[in-house]
Amino acid sequence: MPTRRSTRRLHQLGFQPPAIGEDEIAAVTETLRSGWLTTGPKAALLEERMAAYVEAKHVLAVTSGTAAMHLALLALGVGAGDEVITSPITWPATANVIEHCGARPIFCDVRAGDLNIDTALIPELVTERTKAIMPVDIAGQPCDLDPILALGFPIVEDSAHALESVYRGRKIGSIADATCFSLYVTKNVAAGEGGLVATNRDDVAEAIRNMRLTRRGGGSHYDQVTQGFKANLADVLAAIALVQLDKIDDHAVTRERQFGLYDEGLADLAGITPLTRDPRDTHALHLYVIRVDAELAGADRDAYQHALSEELISTSIHFLPVHTLTWFRERYPDQPPLPEAEKAGDEVLSLPLSPAHSDDDILDAVDAVRRVHERFTA
Repeated sequence: MPTRRSTRRLHQLGFQPPAIGEDEIAAVTETLRSGWLTTGPKAALLEERMAAYVEAKHVLAVTSGTAAMHLALLALGVGAGDEVITSPITWPATANVIEHCGARPIFCDVRAGDLNIDTALIPELVTERTKAIMPVDIAGQPCDLDPILALGFPIVEDSAHALESVYRGRKIGSIADATCFSLYVTKNVAAGEGGLVATNRDDVAEAIRNMRLTRRGGGSHYDQVTQGFKANLADVLAAIALVQLDKIDDHAVTRERQFGLYDEGLADLAGITPLTRDPRDTHALHLYVIRVDAELAGADRDAYQHALSEELISTSIHFLPVHTLTWFRERYPDQPPLPEAEKAGDEVLSLPLSPAHSDDDILDAVDAVRRVHERFTA
């Protein structure tokens, strides 16, 4: 594909700005005027509508995706001395919440194509201490859930990237013991902050309800029946999320078109390869991630990121392997190498993607990648 035009941007292209408009502003204003600043009817409605959307019996709204994962693990009884098998290609929160429970994260290497956990390697990591498995749906591609389900352990799925995803005909949110979503500002449904736990298990739902906020009785009397946290979602944020949920299908169409522009525009660039998308599944199209092969692309990922920044194109990295970060590296010096994850950590680069972007914005990013590639491979 030839370069679309030679002109360069005059202003920075944001990486993943939220698509927020007058509808979200009106919803916040209405909520403020209602007097409900904390958890109230908007949060309850969000739970009801999200449960219908992901085809789960229960959805619990909490303060963040991190809180969702933490409470889900506790609800499944994960505690001191336990082990939870998870992926190293994720935001550190996935491993941090395992530590918060007193358990140890056991990192399993990933598949080269989509960077999801390599399910063929999980059985060799199972010990008598294994309490749960915590896979991650990277960029919106569901992990291979069936082999994990066959192992018989509780599953807490980190689906921060995967609200719209469908795995082999089943909605993500309807399969695992607990599926955790994020409402963070960059997510496909962006409330600024917030998280959701979807589950079909009554016991898990009840445990999270009890833990996310001290249970209250009538009048001034209240009681606490289990370990408690301050993890309830405010109605102001729920109001934003409800409007975003109304727009989810339209936004998905926009992101699908943007993915297509990237696929076409980058297809002939040696050493620039997008993550694979399984045609059997519905991908949430949350991130457009490429891998930069330094030998074929003429320079490494960091050089590409720097060069794109000079072209006024913002990018991000999803992700640096968690087990290589200082705290985890020092805490677990016996961690064996995870070659696929470590190689990916040197190569992955996420390009701008948002319903707030125009097609021309995405084509500007494509043109910039092509110019940088031409310079590095000359």
